[in-house]
Amino acid sequence: MRKLVAAINMTLDGFCDHTAVDPDEAIHQHYTDLLNSSGVALYGRITYQLMEYWRPMVNHPTGESSMDDFASAINQIPKIVFSRTLKNVDWESAKLADQDIEAVVAALKNQPGNDILACSPSLIVTLTQLNLIDEYQICVHPVVAGSGLPLFKNIDKEVRLQLIQTKTFDSGAIILFYEPSKDTVLKTM
Repeated sequence: MRKLVAAINMTLDGFCDHTAVDPDEAIHQHYTDLLNSSGVALYGRITYQLMEYWRPMVNHPTGESSMDDFASAINQIPKIVFSRTLKNVDWESAKLADQDIEAVVAALKNQPGNDILACSPSLIVTLTQLNLIDEYQICVHPVVAGSGLPLFKNIDKEVRLQLIQTKTFDSGAIILFYEPSKDTVLKTM
């Protein structure tokens, strides 16, 4: 069975804001490797449209290998986009979800292949509430944003996690790898 991995960047004060963080070459390389070793990435509309930033770099490289490699990896991975407002997507490797997230994830988990990535705050919240995430990879950047979109906004259940690994970068960012605790029962708060 495939594993569902929630992979996200956030500030030290818990906000998901790509404009507030400044990933270095090593962080870009980490995410390039993650994309290249995964089978599919799930996005909500906002994050999907944010990721479209990388599309032009495939045909017009920047000359910075870490950014160009990431652009290639994000371009190649199959993407499923969950949106109530988008009617179509024109990125060749993307498609709109044609079922609800629970059905899509159940089908993907039962298919052979590499891990499934959840890469949008809204999807991570929904998948957490559905108890479908097998691993969290949260990259905490040494930035206090002061405001923004909190990662775990609207979680209405206690979720206990077990730290399984960390990865530290020279920039001061750290990825915290967590699995849901096996002995934890989700309870309404």
